[in-house]
Amino acid sequence: MMLVFALTNHGAWGIALGIGLVAALIVAGLLIALIRAVIDIDRSAGALLEVAPRVAANTKAIPQLEATAPVLGSIVEEAVVQDGYMNALTDGYGRA
Repeated sequence: MMLVFALTNHGAWGIALGIGLVAALIVAGLLIALIRAVIDIDRSAGALLEVAPRVAANTKAIPQLEATAPVLGSIVEEAVVQDGYMNALTDGYGRA
């Protein structure tokens, strides 16, 4: 036995309106989620804009570090010489 559901015009409109209501609620939920995400991003960007000048001030000398690389060899050589002087000064110190 086959059962056929016959919809009246009002029944079809009711189903369509129900589907439309569900779709509208889903869209409203997604819009609320989007607005919250945008507000969160705005807060984060504001916090970053407050910190950015301090970060820039802390990192402005980084290009000057390139000048230290060529003299590192000279610094090491001088440290070895100074170590030799200190060893010469302390050799025999404390012996009786």
